[in-house]
Amino acid sequence: MLFTDRVQAGRQLGTRLAHLAGQDVVVLGLPRGGVPVAEAVADALGAPLDVCLVRKLGVPTQPELAMGAIGEDGVRVLSEDVLRETGVPPDARARVEERERRELLRRAERYRGDRPPAAVAGRTVVIVDDGVATGSTARAACRTVRARGAARTVLAVPVAPPDWTRRLAGEADELVSLATPRGFFAVGQFYDDFAQLEDADVVAVLRRAERRPSRPGRTGAPDTDPPSRSGASDADPPDDGGAGLDREVEIAAGTVRLGGRLTVPADAAGIVLFAHGSGSGRHSPRNRFVAAGLNRAGLGTLLFDLLTEEEAEDRANVFDTALLAARLTEATGRLRAHPGTGHLAVGYFGASTGAAAALWAASEPGARVAAVVSRGGRPDLAGPRLPDVTAPTLLVVGGADRTVLELNRRAQARLRCENRLTVVPGATHLFEEPGALETVTALARDWFTDHMAAAHV
Repeated sequence: MLFTDRVQAGRQLGTRLAHLAGQDVVVLGLPRGGVPVAEAVADALGAPLDVCLVRKLGVPTQPELAMGAIGEDGVRVLSEDVLRETGVPPDARARVEERERRELLRRAERYRGDRPPAAVAGRTVVIVDDGVATGSTARAACRTVRARGAARTVLAVPVAPPDWTRRLAGEADELVSLATPRGFFAVGQFYDDFAQLEDADVVAVLRRAERRPSRPGRTGAPDTDPPSRSGASDADPPDDGGAGLDREVEIAAGTVRLGGRLTVPADAAGIVLFAHGSGSGRHSPRNRFVAAGLNRAGLGTLLFDLLTEEEAEDRANVFDTALLAARLTEATGRLRAHPGTGHLAVGYFGASTGAAAALWAASEPGARVAAVVSRGGRPDLAGPRLPDVTAPTLLVVGGADRTVLELNRRAQARLRCENRLTVVPGATHLFEEPGALETVTALARDWFTDHMAAAHV
């Protein structure tokens, strides 16, 4: 056996995660078996502890076989392979999901009572289980915390199958397992003591965590993005080689300075600048969600405010496509002027009215933009500039966003560059439906990766 029990496994896992000590971390255990493991990890890191509630969706005739999983906030993950092989009809799947959602609510009330879930927005979230088998519940947990605005997600387990990183690639920023033995068929085979836990055991752990004194710097959670790791706020992107950057910056645009967040993974092939839509900015949870997905794929991102707070109060500025495009062009120039980012291919991601600014900026002579992606965008607002766009352009629109879909179809007809219009079935303008934003992220990731790789060569 690899582990005596879950507590001993958690202590070893906590030692393995020591590099996270000192960061703004929250640890979430998957009930029930992952909670005692998570308690030991939280103790090792001096971090707060809570649960991440997920439920496996078992095949009706084979409950132990997962056809998917659900999490809080409407998150749903389905295994298309299992559904195809077992032939579970949609009505039977719906009944299973309804039953498991009731259990999810029951457990939330039992474990937390009136206490809200731990705040994860802008923080490093460590998701802990006693092991990974199929990965369905782990995947649902990762997507749940991402939907809640986690800045970084770490999935950590004592034991997992040898191919677990392939199964869960892209679901977390970091995957950690103490062991990946051959001959894996169940998590319990690697524990001497793998006793079944009850709700009372989970509640007892959470109560102990509440009583434990917090270490300095561990109380509370930021309401917005965390500050720069260096504590600095620079007028230009940092000149430190472009590897492993993740910090707050200021972009000088004419007489104003625009706040932003620059993230550049090591060996990035390109960097994507985000043009936000009406009334939004660098803290947009949807764009941050997409940006995190691009970062996991090895692409850099710059989320920044196209307008100052004072400028945004004038609604005319919000719809001034030429002004917004000029700001985007200015930020692009700043990135290209610095050694840390100047070698990277550039892409634009535009949402809503920001898509028009992205296309307008991409149409400028000498723009050298590798690719553009529009999410629920208004490319029609770029008007006469559309035929001048040379960057390969992907237009992503929700199937239920009919007015915007028609506007995109008309705009697409005016594009002369390589382009594609992809409709996400059932999605509305904000892509709030379960799985919709994940689809947008995957589409953007593939579009940028394909076209930036060619530009980078």
